[in-house]
Amino acid sequence: MPSEGIAKAKVLVESLPYLREFSGKTLVIKYGGHAMVDDALKRNFALDVILMQYIGINPVIVHGGGPQINSFLEKMQIKPSYVQGMRVTDGETMNVVEMVLAGKVNKEIVALINHCGGKAVGLSGRDGDLVQARKMTMHAPAVENRPPELIDLGQVGEVTQVNAGVLRTLQKDGFIPVIAPVGVGEDGQAFNINADLVAGAIAAELKALKLILLTDVEGVKDSQGALIPVIRKGDIDRLVASGTLKGGMIPKVHCCKAALDGGVGKAHIIDGRQEHAILLEIFTHEGIGTMLEE
Repeated sequence: MPSEGIAKAKVLVESLPYLREFSGKTLVIKYGGHAMVDDALKRNFALDVILMQYIGINPVIVHGGGPQINSFLEKMQIKPSYVQGMRVTDGETMNVVEMVLAGKVNKEIVALINHCGGKAVGLSGRDGDLVQARKMTMHAPAVENRPPELIDLGQVGEVTQVNAGVLRTLQKDGFIPVIAPVGVGEDGQAFNINADLVAGAIAAELKALKLILLTDVEGVKDSQGALIPVIRKGDIDRLVASGTLKGGMIPKVHCCKAALDGGVGKAHIIDGRQEHAILLEIFTHEGIGTMLEE
């Protein structure tokens, strides 16, 4: 129908300023949630990042895989354990985490992108010392007249440094890097690292134009449940203190704040359950999620 063709043309014209702005720039995408398990959404995601690359954008993907890890642990009759949202990772669990993330999930994402016409290469954070890490320390909430208790999370790590040379080489050769969030310590030990934190650290090291976190919610919401389309970095602490930000959204927002502090242009928290969520967020005036900026 002619009207449908005109609507499509208008969408292309609307996206033109963004195409100009983003050409040659790096966007780091944390890929997780429902978008990783629904077949249609997985294909849409692959097509989105391929399109981005074809028009001159350099996408870098960091993926999660919590449900896949839990499924494998269940088959091994190992019960997952969490403290303050972090997976307790003993040696046996770490073996499963690395096997599932780097050996299964990562390769499936790479294969899908390549099957759809892209050029992707899978990496673990241990490859080329890409994501260097140390053991994360966590304390239990303080109890009156007692010092905070140290919690041992096992091989759970935090990023100390990103060696982005390998990523720049892949980008120069026209490949899309797909990264499993496993880090390496000074002694070569593997660490399980939250994928949001890895994506934020990589975005900061690459001075990415954007960091995009795909989630299973619309974005950040206010106390009445309405979507907050834009959050200034300086307002984040106030929103946390007021209780507007709570639960699992707090570490995501802090991850975005750290990325902005590290030189990333803007950060976005969007709903990965929406078809073509990435394209809708970055190529339309309205966007679909929450944008965090200076």
